[in-house]
Order: sequence, then structure tokens, then C-alpha cells
Amino acid sequence: MVLDICVRKKQGDFTIHASFTLQGVGVTALFGRSGSGKTSIVNMVAGLMRPDEGRIIVNGHTLFDSAKGINVPPEKRRIGYVFQDDRLFPHLSVRANLTYGMPGRRSKNRCVAFEQAVAVLGVEQLLDRRPAKLSGGEKQRVAIGRALLTSPSILLMDEPLASLDGARKAELLPFIAQLSREFSIPILYVSHAVEEITVLADRIVLVDAGCAVRTARTEELMRHCQK
Repeated sequence: MVLDICVRKKQGDFTIHASFTLQGVGVTALFGRSGSGKTSIVNMVAGLMRPDEGRIIVNGHTLFDSAKGINVPPEKRRIGYVFQDDRLFPHLSVRANLTYGMPGRRSKNRCVAFEQAVAVLGVEQLLDRRPAKLSGGEKQRVAIGRALLTSPSILLMDEPLASLDGARKAELLPFIAQLSREFSIPILYVSHAVEEITVLADRIVLVDAGCAVRTARTEELMRHCQK
């Protein structure tokens, strides 16, 4: 996987001007304090926010290029998105929530099987339940499964553990850590929690005041920060 991002977006008095290139699978953390622009960057990758100028390229596919007039609609970007809140459909069972994004994917583009996702996320016993009968951690596992089953080219996760208590976070971290290795899908993970990224991330893009100021392997950046 190659992710090439160079975007500029003015939001009132705040300007995002981020440029970085990532290669390979694994988990990349967009790391920085609250309000630094991390969520805006992933929203631009997802197509939920339009940059003022720049380019976004995933695996050679141009999703946005202001110079060429390209702006691929979100539903055609093959991107999975897991938000802070689970956003499950309350009237549907877990099974129906999981399979919601599958019908629109041609079989040749499907790289994640239903049974595999269910097994990895440990939701076999939850399939017939409604979201109201799930714990916070279970809801997020289902939300992750739903995003995976769209067979995305990249999975975006915007602080998916932010609304959970310590026990639920500890429960979910191993599942997230396993995802990229198990499914060979790169993950762009937004967080400002050091304890999360040290467990999950292979590399870090440090975001400060709207700019991607440094990209490095996690252990390298952690050593630098401790000096």
C-alpha cells in the first residue's frame, strides 16, 4: 500500500497543511493533541471533507487532485471508517449490521470473508442480538467488523476507544492490533493517547497545528520524545 497525501484546508483561523507518504501495511497513527487537525485529515482521505487544494492517492488510485479536478465520491473510494461512536443501526441485528456494506462490493473486490471477520473479532455469540443488548466494547467490535466487510483498501479509525472505559479499551486493543496483520489492510489510526499508539502503531505521523511535522517508526519517535 502506498498512501500519498498533500492537502491544504482553511477552517476559519485554522489551516491544515499536511503532507506525508506511507508505504506498506500495518498501523499508522496520526498522533497529536486534541484540535491539531488529525480528524480533519482522515475526513479528507474518506471524502467527507474536501481539501481546498492538494492530492490524495491510495495504491495508485487518485481520490482527490485539485489541479486535475478529481474528487471521487466517498462511496466509491473503497475506504472503511470506524468513528468514535459505533453508529450501528439499532433496528438491525449484529449480523445485519455486519453485512450492511457487503452487497455493493463485487466478489472480485472482496478480500475479507464474513466468517473470518466474525472469528477474529470474537462476535460469533452476538450475531442475533440488537445493538441495545451489547456493551460498549462489543458495539465497537461490530462497528469494526462492518467496516472490514466492505473490503476496504485502507481502514480509517478515528479515536475508536475514546468513549470506552479502561477495561473496555484493554478488551479491544488486542483485536485492533491483530486486524492489519490478519487482513493485510493498512490502518490509519487517529489518537492522542500514548498508551494506545505504543501498543498498536508501527509508525507515527506527528500532527501539530494542522501540519504533519514528522513521520517515523513508533519506537524511534518514542525514544526521541524521551530524550
